[in-house]
Amino acid sequence: MAHFDTEYQRLEASYSDSPPGEENLLMHVPEGAKSQWHHIENLDLFFQRVYNLHQKNGFTCMLLGEIFELVQLLFVVGFTVFLANCVDYDILFANKFVNHTDSSKVTLPDAFLPVDVCSACIRDNAFVIFVLMISGVFWLHRLVKFIYNVCCYWEIRSFYINALKMTMSELPYATWQEVQARIVEIQKEHQICIHKKELTELDIYHRILRFKNYMVAMVNKSLLPVRFRLPLLGDSVFYTRGLKYNFELIFFWGPGSLFENEWSLKSEYKRGGNRLELADRLASRILWIGIANLLLCPVILVWQILYAFFSYTEVIKREPGSLGARCWSLYGRCYLRHFNELDHELMSRLSKGYKAASKYMNCFLSPLLTVVAKNVAFFAGSLLAVLIALTIYDEDVLAVEHVLSSITLLGVCITVCRSFIPDKHMVFCPEQLLRVILAHIHYMPDHWQGNAHRYETRDQFSQLFQYKAVFILEELLSPVVTPIILIFCLRRKSLEIIDFFRNFTVEVVGVGDTCSFAQMDIRQHGHPAWMSEGKTEASIYQQAEDGKTELSLMHFAITNPQWQPPQETTHFISQLKERVHREATGLPSDTHPLSFSESEPRSLIANLLAGPSTLASVHFCRDGSLANHAAAGINDGASALRSLSPISSSLHLRGSLSAAHRAAGHTSAMSKAMAGSGTDARTVSSGSSAWEGQLTSLVLSEYASTEMSIHALYMHELHKQQSRSELSRHTWHRQESDESSDSVPDEVRSEPNTRSRNFPRSHTFPTTVPSPSAIPTSATSSTNVGQEVVSSQSNSQRRHSGTNIDSLGAGGVKVVRSARVPMGGWAEEGQAATRHHEPLPEESSEDEMPPHIHKVT
Repeated sequence: MAHFDTEYQRLEASYSDSPPGEENLLMHVPEGAKSQWHHIENLDLFFQRVYNLHQKNGFTCMLLGEIFELVQLLFVVGFTVFLANCVDYDILFANKFVNHTDSSKVTLPDAFLPVDVCSACIRDNAFVIFVLMISGVFWLHRLVKFIYNVCCYWEIRSFYINALKMTMSELPYATWQEVQARIVEIQKEHQICIHKKELTELDIYHRILRFKNYMVAMVNKSLLPVRFRLPLLGDSVFYTRGLKYNFELIFFWGPGSLFENEWSLKSEYKRGGNRLELADRLASRILWIGIANLLLCPVILVWQILYAFFSYTEVIKREPGSLGARCWSLYGRCYLRHFNELDHELMSRLSKGYKAASKYMNCFLSPLLTVVAKNVAFFAGSLLAVLIALTIYDEDVLAVEHVLSSITLLGVCITVCRSFIPDKHMVFCPEQLLRVILAHIHYMPDHWQGNAHRYETRDQFSQLFQYKAVFILEELLSPVVTPIILIFCLRRKSLEIIDFFRNFTVEVVGVGDTCSFAQMDIRQHGHPAWMSEGKTEASIYQQAEDGKTELSLMHFAITNPQWQPPQETTHFISQLKERVHREATGLPSDTHPLSFSESEPRSLIANLLAGPSTLASVHFCRDGSLANHAAAGINDGASALRSLSPISSSLHLRGSLSAAHRAAGHTSAMSKAMAGSGTDARTVSSGSSAWEGQLTSLVLSEYASTEMSIHALYMHELHKQQSRSELSRHTWHRQESDESSDSVPDEVRSEPNTRSRNFPRSHTFPTTVPSPSAIPTSATSSTNVGQEVVSSQSNSQRRHSGTNIDSLGAGGVKVVRSARVPMGGWAEEGQAATRHHEPLPEESSEDEMPPHIHKVT
């Protein structure tokens, strides 16, 4: 096992997501006072079913969906066997005549073989018998699972009606935040979790997304083998539903997986003494699962082809250009997903960015291909026009062989060619479109910004936003490619996988073993280049890439305004919001965060906030002309964020724009006011009608989405500016080491770098900056406040070797700190002398290794 290498370092945190003094709380309820929902043993499955029933719009819709899935499976298998063995195609194609006594017209039943002949054909075909046996076993398994799910979801239905006081007719119109608020509220009465007195929003998210958070973290750390460099194709991504299913089967719930149940990692994987043995065991298991996939490849491949044929043939016939449409790839959904982000929240974000992403990809249509497509469409259209004209003149033309087929194929050809012809009114503005996309998807590599016009950026973005035809093709190839990836790629990473689950798993009292990245702890997994400098203790191997921790924290806090994070996390969130609001207004801190002055916006965020409302809100000068210094920023910001709030136009038409601004400014106050009563801020009704309550919910939800988009843009701009300043600083250090210090001018040596304190700007935004006394002073003050807090925290929580210090993590949890034990003799450059890391011995007994998971006692 010497070929197994790993770069992950041990994470020595253990969490107790309980209020102080309730770490070992075990609620005792008298026997007569226990409700039906007291002490639910498997809360993971329970909360997942509660969420699924909400997303499927109630019990009846869920039941019908499950029934039709069973019928659909029977139909696909039965209809395929019928077409292959029970149809006389010679009669159907008029190659053989049928003698009729009453009529010479051939009917459809004439092409069907007799029952005894059809049965004989099926019995004589061994492959058909094998397929029918496999399909029968699979269908019986689905039937048993369906009956079990019906019983379980009937209990969930009863939970909604009796405990949450919500009928099935109300469920499709209730938001998940309202359901979640009621679950948190009834915990006090029913004690569905006996290990904690109160449930938090983060507890529910952790149980629903326990395994998905692990998958997001592994993709973020580039642990899963989904990126490949292929000859002629270059860098490619292959991540399909079949491959994802096998990953989850191996890691989470399959026989011999790493987890002993839904909420607990096996104890042997929590210690590092037998990591090599566990890696060998995992590699062997991956090999056997890969072989099983290889043996079942023919059956799965046939099923994939048949399912794709029955699913997409009608769509292609009705809309031939649908294959030229694009969709978010499965890899893109995992890469762009925040920690603790539910499925409907993710799809809502990606759906809002779909139009901008499509426009961006359409900017790169090849001019040569456009010329060819125009001419091919002309010739095909000419032939189609002649055939249609002849058909109108005499319908007997359709009886000529292949005329109808030619008309169909020519129509498909014209539709495909039109997909390669750009809109003549389209304007080439890739940088602006990419900024609109970033406002919705929140993640983007650094080298994309400023290079949106390059084909390299387009090709990399196409890995996240692929053609529908490519998606179908990858799914068809999945049964063949998946065994190869498992056997030859995933097995090599078995030791890294073992180390990942040991180092990045923490036990939360009342929740179980969760991914430590899902705690959104800035100190443990923050990145210094993403506003976490001075607040994080994470090494480069513990840092989440692309600002995943910081962006996930902001998204969760904005999505769940009633969530009460710990003090450190609250300080980070409030500091970021304060900086954004200060940049938005360009006014002193005592001014209302979302109030606009009569002067033109003087920063990027002000332009962004002025943009989505309406173009009519752009301020004009006294002479009626647009201010030159803000024109570029207004135009770009307004276009970039106009799509963030689809209800903004209706609000403007109703003359309630200012009221909407005030509503957005008081969202947090409303949330706090309703936290005690359990009412959801997203679904509060004005009292006049249910429709107004739904409108209010929509308004607040859209403003929350817009708020997160603005924060994401701000964080990316700040990150880009910080990266540039770091690059220039490193270049300056290299020059300083090569040249004599006497050659450096005194004014350069003494002058502070004021640009790094200003708001970061790119070439697409206004070059006019506020007065020197505005932003630098505020930025400096906020930086000083952050440094004071961090210094006080570091002084009170300074760690020493072998010392445990209790503190709070990002999830409001109690953290037990222990000495950091690196892996594989790893040492961070420039910090080896201060951290005093000791290499981890590869061969040692399990008793000598300190367990990674520490329960709080």
